[in-house]
Amino acid sequence: QVKLVESGGGLVQPGGSLRLSCEVSGITFDTLMMAWYRQAPGKEREEVATCNRFGHTVYTESVQGRFTISRDNAKNTVDLQMDSLTPDDTGVYFCSARRVTFPEIGPFWGQGTQVTVSL
Repeated sequence: QVKLVESGGGLVQPGGSLRLSCEVSGITFDTLMMAWYRQAPGKEREEVATCNRFGHTVYTESVQGRFTISRDNAKNTVDLQMDSLTPDDTGVYFCSARRVTFPEIGPFWGQGTQVTVSL
């Protein structure tokens, strides 16, 4: 059974930082494309950052230069370092995994972790 567990959310003031972590089990980690998504109140879920099997990263424009996604294939984890946070970054953050080697399966999702940026 594939399982993704996020941690590290919370309340932070504007300009602050948070680090999210996602631990994956039940599937070979280095076959996975990993991603972080977020969903703000009243809005659709959006992709924030991706990291492929080889460590290549892509970011949505609004977080470019502020967020860093990284993976540790030895620990089966993917992290999202979030700096210079603004209230617009508030939302539930979800970790996602999709196997990109044959046979492709997924995506799988974590339960989400709340991030609130406020004074």
